[in-house]
Amino acid sequence: MQQLSGLDASFLYFETPTAPMHISGLAIYDQASVEGGKLRFKQILDYISPRIRRVDSLSRRLVTVPMGLDHPYWVSDGKFDPEFHIRHIALPKPGDWRQLCILISRIHARPLDRGRPLWELYVIGGLHNIEGFPKDCFAVFTKMHHAAVDGASGMEITAATHDLDPQSPAELKPYSVQVDNMPSGAELIMRSQLNSIKQPFRFISVARNTVPGFAKAYSRLRSGELHRIEEVPRTRFNDKISPHRVFNAISFDLADIKAIKNAVPGATVNDVAVTIVGGALRKYLYDKDELPDDSLVAMAPINVRTDGERGTGGNVVSAMAVQVHSDIDDPAQRLLAVHEGTQNAKEYANAVGAKTMTDYTQFIPSTLTAQAARLASRWGLLNQMSPQYNCVITNVPGPQVPLYSAGARMLANFGTGPVMDNMGLFHVISSYCGQFSISATACREMMPDPDVYREC
Repeated sequence: MQQLSGLDASFLYFETPTAPMHISGLAIYDQASVEGGKLRFKQILDYISPRIRRVDSLSRRLVTVPMGLDHPYWVSDGKFDPEFHIRHIALPKPGDWRQLCILISRIHARPLDRGRPLWELYVIGGLHNIEGFPKDCFAVFTKMHHAAVDGASGMEITAATHDLDPQSPAELKPYSVQVDNMPSGAELIMRSQLNSIKQPFRFISVARNTVPGFAKAYSRLRSGELHRIEEVPRTRFNDKISPHRVFNAISFDLADIKAIKNAVPGATVNDVAVTIVGGALRKYLYDKDELPDDSLVAMAPINVRTDGERGTGGNVVSAMAVQVHSDIDDPAQRLLAVHEGTQNAKEYANAVGAKTMTDYTQFIPSTLTAQAARLASRWGLLNQMSPQYNCVITNVPGPQVPLYSAGARMLANFGTGPVMDNMGLFHVISSYCGQFSISATACREMMPDPDVYREC
């Protein structure tokens, strides 16, 4: 039995009927590498089930503390049912990219069942007419609650459920599921009381380690050595969201992206991604006569997971604010400005301590936070506040070698993320086998034309 951290639990507290808080991955596979050239759903089920069972974050379910007195616990009860989680559906003819995006949008919009381990996997057939892919390909769409995984731990799960050889899958060692004793309500209340006694001492310890970082950052801000983003313009993406979603994605040659980054000394692939998104937002909002004079600002999650925290699941992330420079028309000048801005944001995060805010999330009050999130959503309170960000841009680098699932070769990899009130647009940057992809998830009311945004 393992208690959720404050950061993990926050994704449960901020979940509302219109804002489910899961992250998802969409992978497309070619059956040509499978023996006989054809893969049955039962083969996929038999391949994935034993591998998923070994991933603790996907075989445990939530147990909440009575009256919400403390953060919930992950408990393994030994009742894992793969056939509930792994499902098979197909697109109707003609089975094109637009149909796939609509299906992904609908599946992604539905919340996960909190009475089960918090994930679902959909094997999607009928992909007969997607440009650039073979007619016998299929897709796998995986939903995992953000309380259980972040982008980095999601890639670790991808590695655990794939092989490097289509004909010789990795041999699975014997594995027995650790079944926890189901805690009683009285035991959970007692644990919460003990935690409340320890909490002030934990806070003092964290403050002792982080106050010097805040003081250093404040000093550098006053001297002008570092800069903070003062104003974030309000856009159509900073409003109350609907329960409906749209999804679209586009891929580029990773070599082309690297060639672009080399035009600016020190620039990174991530800088190029932010630059592309900035240009897309500029075109999209300009066409709607809604482009602000000031640059839009993106929240960019930072992976602060240490080597010792690999394979532990959950969230070990911080974040920084990055201007996408939608105010600059020239792409080369925009890349230069983005690079300078991300360097400043990284220096500010390093001065404070990238893991500082992650450390403080363990003190999030469980009951008050959940109630406040529900009230804020019901009354639209977030939309009355000045926006902190306009969108999210998260980079989840993938492997540059081919991966195989049940013998089928992965051809492409995309991602979706959660949107919420006052921030209704989420980008996932991913790379795999020489490909570089940008995926966008948005509220359908805010972006009724995702194909237009893809072109932008």
